[in-house]
Order: sequence, then structure tokens, then C-alpha cells
Amino acid sequence: MPSIPSITQAEEVQKSSPEQAIPLYQGILAAVGTDPKAKNDQESALLKLAQCYRDLHRPNELAALIHDSRTLITSIPKAKTAKIIRTLIDYFSEIPNTLPLQIDVCKQTIQWTIQEKRIFLKQALETRLIALYLDNKMYSDALALVATLLKELKKLDDKMVLVEVQLLESRVCHALHNLPKARAALTSARTSANAIYCPPLLQAALDMQAGILHAEEKDYKTAFSYFYETLEGYASLEDPRAISALKYMLLCKVMLNLSEDIQSILNSKVALKYRGVEIDAMKAVATAHQNRSLQEFEQALAAYRDELGNDPIIKSHLNSLYDKLLEQNLLRVIEPFSRVEIPHIAQLVKLPPQQVEAKLSQMILDKTFLGVLDQGVGCLVVFEETPVDKTYDTALDTMKNMANVVESLYEKASKLT
Repeated sequence: MPSIPSITQAEEVQKSSPEQAIPLYQGILAAVGTDPKAKNDQESALLKLAQCYRDLHRPNELAALIHDSRTLITSIPKAKTAKIIRTLIDYFSEIPNTLPLQIDVCKQTIQWTIQEKRIFLKQALETRLIALYLDNKMYSDALALVATLLKELKKLDDKMVLVEVQLLESRVCHALHNLPKARAALTSARTSANAIYCPPLLQAALDMQAGILHAEEKDYKTAFSYFYETLEGYASLEDPRAISALKYMLLCKVMLNLSEDIQSILNSKVALKYRGVEIDAMKAVATAHQNRSLQEFEQALAAYRDELGNDPIIKSHLNSLYDKLLEQNLLRVIEPFSRVEIPHIAQLVKLPPQQVEAKLSQMILDKTFLGVLDQGVGCLVVFEETPVDKTYDTALDTMKNMANVVESLYEKASKLT
């Protein structure tokens, strides 16, 4: 009978070759043993084998391992079981393009927890499933599961999981652009968090969501303070999400027309270790905004397409910033003219004439300036702003004041009689 490899030998082999370590871990898992040491070795081998599959990007083998390990997991104490299953499912997130498979595995494991009557593990996995639905943009499925889970959690009074689910609800509603509901869900999450000890990571996530919602309402000053709290929370735990908080802080400064403050933020002790391509992208945007240069802004968007385009929060705010910058440039260009050809304006701002014409018509409708587009000859006719005659308003104010005087005199006269 061949000898069973030890966990130490397998770990040594894994350091140099995860591929060769796989059969060693499989041998440990296949061995029959009832003593505590054998059980501990099998627990370790299960997690280590999952790590090998993760490092080698083998999602199907990892899914099969989660399914096949249920017999072993049932013999492990319930507190350990929950941690092991959550860890195994989290390993999927480090393998690209595995969201649908991860959702299927999560659903199958939830069905297993229902059969085994493991309520708390089921709720933890359903919370994870909501997050996966959110990442996969399955918003209706996410909201349906949130509604069911919230009812269960309120009955059990499990505040910690309740906070996580309410935070996820807020994120889903924000993704659907339902800001009132997103704010209400976040307020509920904060209320629940105040009743318990809130771990630093969860507190940072709440601050991040609060900052995002304030930024959506154009309250960038308050959003900046929330993002600063988030950065400190994530940085203290060396969480990689800290860089997103720092990017959002810089975005707020740009939107507040305070681009000059960005360098002092980047020189702070907390921000220094996060310097990199993503921060360079935000610096390029800030420089373009400070110089009021559309060309520099477009160059920054092209040069850092992945860093600026893949984050939906930054992308939406940069779109509004681009519109604002385009308006300022167009107003500056047309200011000396009373009549000017649209191709000439397009040449000055270095943009296609169709885009310039569409933007000018929008500005006219928004009453940003007074004018008309003469499309027959392709010209913009700009009118001078006529001063508003205030005689009518002044006359109304005078009559109102006179009426007040007459009424007060009448009251005084009535008292004398």
C-alpha cells in the first residue's frame, strides 16, 4: 500500500510547482482517518488544493472540489465549516471570467445548507450571492433575494449580516439609479451598525457608499470627507480598495475646481504608498481641468482608457466634467462674435462640427447664452443680453410697502378711537 504524503511535503512541492502538489493533496483527502491530526491535515489539504486550482486558473476543478468535499465538511464543526466554504467560494473571485460559474456553485451550496439545516451559513452564502448578482448586473435577482433575506434577518435579529445586506441593497439601488431608495437603504444600514460593534472593513464600506451617494448629489465637499474616512479605514488594514477611495478623493477635488490641492493630498503619508498608474490618470485629468484644455482632457481619457473607463463612478462624473469643460471652452470662443460659422468654432476647439453644433443647440435650449443656429448657412447668431427692466418689479415693491404703511396707520387710528 503506498504511503500517504504528509501535508508538509505537499506544501513544499506547492511552493515550486502547484501542478505537482495537486495529486499529493488529493492523496491526503482520499485517505481514511478518524484521528484529530488526520482530520486537521485533510482540512488544510482541502484549502491548499483549492489554492492550487485558483493559482492555475482551473475554475471547473475548484467547483468540483467544493461539491465533492461536502462529506468531509459535514464531519467538521459548524463554525469551521462556514469559514472553509466561504473561503473556497472567495477563491473564484481571483480567477477571471468565472462569475456565472461562481453564482451556480453558490446556489448549489445554498441548496445543500437548506438540506443540512444550516441557517446561518445559508444566510452568509445568500449575502455573498447578492454581491455576485450585483457584480454580474443581475439587479432584479439581487433585489428579490434582498427582500427575502431581510425578512429572515429581522426575525433572527442578526445585526451584522443585516448591515451587510442593507449596504448591498443600497449599492444595487444606486446601480439602478434609484437614489432615494439607495439613500434609505444606507440610512437603515447605518442605524443597524450603530447598535453593534462594526468591524473596520464594514465601516469603511459604509463610508465609501455614503461618499458615492453624496457625489451623485453634487455634494462633493461632504463626499470628500467620507472618502477620506474610507481611505484611512482601508489603509489601516492594507485593503486594496484603498486606492479606489483615494481616486474618488482626487475626483472630488477636481469637481470642486480645487485641482491645486491634489498634490498636497498625494504627498500625505497615507497616499504615498498608493502612487501608480491609476493615480497618474487622475493627475492627468486634474491637469487638463486646471488648464481648461479639452485636448489635454481627451488625451488623458485616451491614454488611461482602462483606469478611467472601467470604474463606473469615475466615468459618469468625468462625462459631466467633460460637458462642463466643453461649455466653458465654447463660451470663451464665441464671446467676441455676434455671428460666426460653426466650422470655425469647431476648428478653434478641435472637435467635429456635428458635435459642436449639437452642444451649441443644447446650450441655447438651456439658456446658457442667447442665440440661434442658422442651419441654412451653418452659422451661429449670438444676441446681446438685453438688460432687464426693473421698473415693474420696483413699482410692485413700492405698492406693497405703501399697503403695509396704510394698514399700520389704520390699526393705530382704530386704537385711538
